[in-house]
Amino acid sequence: MKIFHNKSELSHLIDEFKANNKAVGFVPTMGALHNGHLSLVEKGLSENDVVVVSIFVNPTQFDNKEDLIKYPRTLDADVKLLKTVSTDKVIVYAPSVEDIYNDDVQSQSFKFDGLENEMEGAFRDGHFDGVGTIVKRLFEIVIPNRAYFGEKDFQQLQIIKKLVELYHIPVKVIGCPIHRAKDGLAMSSRNTRLSEEHRNAAPFIYKILKTAKTKFGTKSAKKVKEWVEKQFNKQPLLELEYFIIADTKTLKPVKRKSTKKTYRAFIAVYAGDIRLIDNIALN
Repeated sequence: MKIFHNKSELSHLIDEFKANNKAVGFVPTMGALHNGHLSLVEKGLSENDVVVVSIFVNPTQFDNKEDLIKYPRTLDADVKLLKTVSTDKVIVYAPSVEDIYNDDVQSQSFKFDGLENEMEGAFRDGHFDGVGTIVKRLFEIVIPNRAYFGEKDFQQLQIIKKLVELYHIPVKVIGCPIHRAKDGLAMSSRNTRLSEEHRNAAPFIYKILKTAKTKFGTKSAKKVKEWVEKQFNKQPLLELEYFIIADTKTLKPVKRKSTKKTYRAFIAVYAGDIRLIDNIALN
């Protein structure tokens, strides 16, 4: 398996692929890989000749510096896991902060037609400026034909689609279904940091989302939100940060349901000091 730590060396290989008309897929990650990431890589391999997987804990998208420090970094284990998918068609790009940012570790400022102000944007200051900065730079380095993102970060997915549109980046952005553990918990690198007690409690999040989806068929968004908040008030191990039902295009909270629009429920929950997010399509 080819592993690159330097963008110029990777660029030479990408140039070779492009010269030979090989399609390049791309899966950007922050490492601590799990089966959810592997499902993106497998999807990429089914539609491209090779897939580049970047493994980079991006400092500019963390509003909480302690979270950045504690974020798991497991490159050797990540490479071993990727080898179970393919040893010759998967390429790893694991750059240093310097390779990506040189001496200028700061975010570019973006406007994504207001998508950046909702939900995660409201609760994590500067987060989507950091996401936009790193994804744009990685797209410029890898020059992929297609890039794959999980729908667990649905807001991020919509923002990256908007980034591509605004900057005329020639890449097709593909959203892939949320990969879940058998008990329903959305797979996340942060799950490894959960205590046993919190891990056992966490599937409650998806259970609530599924019931909220059913209730949304007959009740207003306001009533569903009130019900969700009541359920979390009875759950001592999980603290609800937000539950929002939003229009999938604008990500703005729904005021009155319309049969012409599609909606999604978004949730953020603290399990101890670990923050978990999830979402579900409602119609």
